[in-house]
Amino acid sequence: MNERSFYEEHAAPLALPPLQGEHRAGVAIVGGGLAGLSTAASLLARGVRDLMLLEAEQLGSGASGRNGGFVMEGFSLSPQALLRQLGAEAARSLYGASRDAVALVRQRIVEHGIDCQRTEGGALWLDWFDTPASRQRMQAHAGLLRERFGVEWDALDREQVRRWLDSPRYGGALWERGAFHFQPLRYVRGLAVALQSQGLRICEASPVRELVQHGSGWRLQTGTGVLHAEQVLLAGGATLRGVHAGVERARLPIATYVVCSEPLAPVRQVIHTDAALYDNRFAFDYYRRLQDGRILWGGRISIRERRPEAIAALLKRDLLRVFPQLHDLRLTHAWGGLMSYARHEMPQVLQLRQGLWAAQGFGGHGMAPTALAGEWLADALLGRPLPQALRRYGLQPVYGAAGLLAAQARYSWAELQDWLSDPRR
Repeated sequence: MNERSFYEEHAAPLALPPLQGEHRAGVAIVGGGLAGLSTAASLLARGVRDLMLLEAEQLGSGASGRNGGFVMEGFSLSPQALLRQLGAEAARSLYGASRDAVALVRQRIVEHGIDCQRTEGGALWLDWFDTPASRQRMQAHAGLLRERFGVEWDALDREQVRRWLDSPRYGGALWERGAFHFQPLRYVRGLAVALQSQGLRICEASPVRELVQHGSGWRLQTGTGVLHAEQVLLAGGATLRGVHAGVERARLPIATYVVCSEPLAPVRQVIHTDAALYDNRFAFDYYRRLQDGRILWGGRISIRERRPEAIAALLKRDLLRVFPQLHDLRLTHAWGGLMSYARHEMPQVLQLRQGLWAAQGFGGHGMAPTALAGEWLADALLGRPLPQALRRYGLQPVYGAAGLLAAQARYSWAELQDWLSDPRR
């Protein structure tokens, strides 16, 4: 079992030098994942050139470079909850902005010629339970999107799903046609190369050891250098430690798991669609067919990090519940790691102090929302207020180990409810 992710084997590292000596920048970005790079892209598009980005390891080494690669509208928080919490106008505005962000990611891929294996096929939200109650919930979801958000997801019946997936597991599905999927690490690094050509200075292997206010700006100390900046964005996600206690106390570091199979011969293919695929349980499976015939499969939610062998065994069992005919399928790669998750299930995009900003908590749904956050932050750094609705979703504390245990209890309870609701358990 390969302990490197499949993505790492197929995305050349940039091998950029660390910060050395003393430097200055108008804006310092801490974190070389999607949030940091997206903000840099949005600032460059607005004519801001005096930028420097510091990455603790390699670009995309966190959750941005090892996720499922689904680029979809919406947030971790459901549209129903957005409506309850924000009201119709603000909820519709935020949700619409997330749809624009999907288009922005697609535009950047095309504009910069990023070879990230973009696959257009939409996303299928599959009915795991196939009960009258579950079908009614799916119909209600589609109706709410149509009536309150002006968004149309196509309803597919069980027979159409069976034509696309050789599995009796599911009932019908809802199809989000505008979604797509890609190789996230190649996107991250391809975007970085494009932004370097526009003037972005990037240093890898440069973890920030200390951040202090210095005069009217900020001083960032790494192991080998110092960066003075007028404004700072903290966008390190779950990997940012020891820099700002308030930011760290407000995120749950949640583990995610992914495996990748050997290429399947055409005669053995069980997925006959280019769509990204996921089901309607709380801890759902998410998977897709890669361009070389492999299956990339992710799932489970936990506070535990696991070894690749344990991840492979766990997810192989899940895969066989959907495709039992693949009992002899060989998994070649298994990997996991932490993502940052907020208790309120929305991104935390905010100003901490004068000239100090943060973006984290994208919670497993960050491929498009990070691009949206970059747009918001670029405007904010240039003097435009952040959207009013974001104030509701600030740095809500998670209470350390107690919060993690509470999160695990919630996940386990939700999984039990899903199991009890499954007529084929």
